[in-house]
Amino acid sequence: MEIRFEMRVRGGREALRWLTFGMFAVGALCLVAGLVFAGVSVSFLTDAERARGTVVAVDWREDHDGGSGTAHGDDAPAAYPVVEFTTADGTPRRFRDSAGSNPPSYKVGEQVEVLYRPDAPGDARIKGFLSLWLLPLIFGGVGLAFTGGSARASRWRPGGDVRSERGGGPADGPDSARRSRPAGLLPAIHGAGVPPGV
Repeated sequence: MEIRFEMRVRGGREALRWLTFGMFAVGALCLVAGLVFAGVSVSFLTDAERARGTVVAVDWREDHDGGSGTAHGDDAPAAYPVVEFTTADGTPRRFRDSAGSNPPSYKVGEQVEVLYRPDAPGDARIKGFLSLWLLPLIFGGVGLAFTGGSARASRWRPGGDVRSERGGGPADGPDSARRSRPAGLLPAIHGAGVPPGV
């Protein structure tokens, strides 16, 4: 019985060790991805030119194509604003923003501030929180959740405390030592003048 219980405890510890490692690995990868996306946004802000744009359409799409939408529900579509703007050299441009939402964050005819790279005007975004920081926050939040969960799981011990793992009962103490003392020694100790109860 004790051997079987010890095997269950060891198996639980091994599974917990792999679970903790897996959660930490996923969390670390998500944190790295969040930092990478944050660095891309910072670099984009550093190099980007600004222009006034107009929302000319709202493109409703499912989020299964990998877009960074914030639709409510797995099958709910997200609204992606389509914006027209003119670059500094007078060239008209049109793009669909990378961040969609449900309900829509923008309406047709709304004026927005556009950020674009001078050397690649096709790489344009609306100057807004979702467009710039949604992906870093998503990956960073998931990474923190998984790494925090792995730290919590590493402190958890299956099967209770150390006493349960040994298969014994309460911890050893003075009372247990007195109960385990051979009965034949008590008369000899009492006869030697030691007060009873020691």
